[in-house]
Amino acid sequence: MFKIGIIGVGNMGEAILKGLIEKAGINGPEIVITDINQVRVKDIIEKYNVAGADIRKVVNLSEIIFLAVKPKDIESTLEPVKDLFKENQILISVLAGVKIEKIKKFAEKPLIVRIMPNTPALIGEGVIGVSFEKNTEKKDYILSLLKTLGEVYEVKEELLDVITGLSGSGPAYVFNFIDALAQGGVKMGLSYDMALKIATQTVLGSAKLLKESGQHPVVLRDMVTSPAGTTIYGLHELEKKNFKDAVMSAVESATKRSKELS
Repeated sequence: MFKIGIIGVGNMGEAILKGLIEKAGINGPEIVITDINQVRVKDIIEKYNVAGADIRKVVNLSEIIFLAVKPKDIESTLEPVKDLFKENQILISVLAGVKIEKIKKFAEKPLIVRIMPNTPALIGEGVIGVSFEKNTEKKDYILSLLKTLGEVYEVKEELLDVITGLSGSGPAYVFNFIDALAQGGVKMGLSYDMALKIATQTVLGSAKLLKESGQHPVVLRDMVTSPAGTTIYGLHELEKKNFKDAVMSAVESATKRSKELS
């Protein structure tokens, strides 16, 4: 038996694999992977010294299985192997918008766990929403595995759509904001390369200050905002453009779309 099986080793599948080896202390030979892209499988095997096998062997011989294929591929992936799953297995799905109820149609016996990681999980700095089909004595162990990807938040399954709208889509909002800051610097005379570095560090430093200080963001905002100073003039422009409203609406719209896809 293998401790871990991974079905699908794209970016997120590899991020999971990397975290398990580098932070969870699982040895490469204890992990078996499979993917429709055999070139990708070969590269991952060489890079991490893991085992490779067809999906039947992965399902048949793994205690915990991560399912990291595209949501549209769930039926074609699991239908041929659905009779190989066992009662004592755990299937952890990374498929956005695919509910536990649907996964059970193709994997009736194992315990199903749904997770919603975001792209910073690729560097171990992600947010991972997680929902369990039911309680299990292995919950703490599973959570410890997921923590190799970043910060983990257990929620009811229906709230995974909110996690998707906030942290799943959130990096795109942040990247867009950083680019906008940099473009503002360019407009006022900086090169884009320099402006981008400054904008990136500004966002990174601000986030770390917020996290480590434990202060409310409004308190930290007011620390920067002097009477009649530059910051209040800039904040006023953001308010005139409905900055907060736009961001809140983005999270709301992405959440609704996640629910539609479910």
